[in-house]
Amino acid sequence: MPGTAQPRRWTVIGSGLLCGALALVVIFTNRHAFDSPLAVVVVAAIGLVAVLMQLRLRNRAQGTSVQSPIWLNVLGIAFALGALLADLLRWSVDWAQLMALGAVSCFAISSALILQAFRKQRMQ
Repeated sequence: MPGTAQPRRWTVIGSGLLCGALALVVIFTNRHAFDSPLAVVVVAAIGLVAVLMQLRLRNRAQGTSVQSPIWLNVLGIAFALGALLADLLRWSVDWAQLMALGAVSCFAISSALILQAFRKQRMQ
């Protein structure tokens, strides 16, 4: 059991840091900002970072190779940039919301695929 204490400690520390980042976003954002699609994208991106950090720590600790779907993450980042630049490009609010929904969906699907791979490894 001594080998499992080190990776678990870093996972807990990483989770605490990401919870702190999420708390900072919530604390320093006014109530009306959460009506914006960008706030949803930021929260989803923090969640994706949490899953990717867990993936990195787990792969390093166990020597396994679970891969993140890169194309899905790139598509999510493209949607997030579209939502970010929608106002600058003078797109309608509907387009900005669709871009934000696309980004959140891509991040959620990517996270679900990674977590499913973790469960499959645990079952073996």
